[in-house]
Amino acid sequence: MSAAPAITDASFDADVLKSTKPVLVDFWAEWCGPCRAVGPILDQLRAEHGDKLEIVKLNVDENPQTAMAYQITSIPAMKVFVNGEVAKTIIGAKPKPALEHDLADFIG
Repeated sequence: MSAAPAITDASFDADVLKSTKPVLVDFWAEWCGPCRAVGPILDQLRAEHGDKLEIVKLNVDENPQTAMAYQITSIPAMKVFVNGEVAKTIIGAKPKPALEHDLADFIG
């Protein structure tokens, strides 16, 4: 499975809020070192658990409207949306076992 698809302010509603399965949105930016570190881990999780949890990326520099709406003040920030609502927020880069633990309710 390839890298997590990028979404935009314009596609957020359809791609995330109206999704029939949980969606993890990775709020990131190109210049953010920790964001680049967590990206490959999210790609692994997507490959292993994509049937239960969709994982997408939203560049906060290119899509400030959504980042502002969800009060993203620190990146990387990951939010899991279920039925259009934020069900979980994860702030900061973490190793794969820690992310799997944080996401256990969605991928377990």
